Amino acid sequence: MSRSDSSQRVLRALECASWTVGATLLVLYAGARLHGTARAQDAIERFREASAVRIDTRLWSESRIEAYRKHEGHAAADALAVLRIDRVGLSVPVFRGTDGPTLDVGAGWIEGTAMPGSEGNSGIAGHRDGFFRHLKDVVEGDLLELEGPGGTNRFVVREMRVVEPEAIGVLAPTDEPTLTLVTCYPFYFVGPAPQRFIVRATAESAGGVADAARRADR
Repeated sequence: MSRSDSSQRVLRALECASWTVGATLLVLYAGARLHGTARAQDAIERFREASAVRIDTRLWSESRIEAYRKHEGHAAADALAVLRIDRVGLSVPVFRGTDGPTLDVGAGWIEGTAMPGSEGNSGIAGHRDGFFRHLKDVVEGDLLELEGPGGTNRFVVREMRVVEPEAIGVLAPTDEPTLTLVTCYPFYFVGPAPQRFIVRATAESAGGVADAARRADR
């Protein structure tokens, strides 16, 4: 066998090996993509099931209950997240926007603030005589959970305060993950309530051991 023939055989073998390796890598990549897609779909399905929250209307006004029944056709799949504060019994889907029908069936993400579950300050509004009436019982150190398709983020209440409607600074961007819950105040005011009740919470990791100790004392 000539040296030329031997070289050609080596080149053909290397070419076949390259094709084999390439095909194997392509199969592995496709498998990883399919696995990742399946996991994402599973997460979304679990979130959709969680979005179908049980509604406790015992604290609600009669007019708010009526409005909820009128607009409850909102699909759970349209929710951006589910907000929970277990200690006060709050569980509410969070939808995009703050128009009337949206706030009749859940809480609303305030557009222009950070998307729920992302970095920055996410503003979420709700009616004081509906879902967000539970906020009257919130105290510093309470744990908030925000569940979305990508998982659950946990926050701890840092402060509550009453502000005027013009105090839009409460929705200003922040460097750390923050939730700012907004509702009208006083909670049982007859007619349009003149002020706003604000609950500010930041990521649980920012509080560390002190948060856990505070919750354990209650």
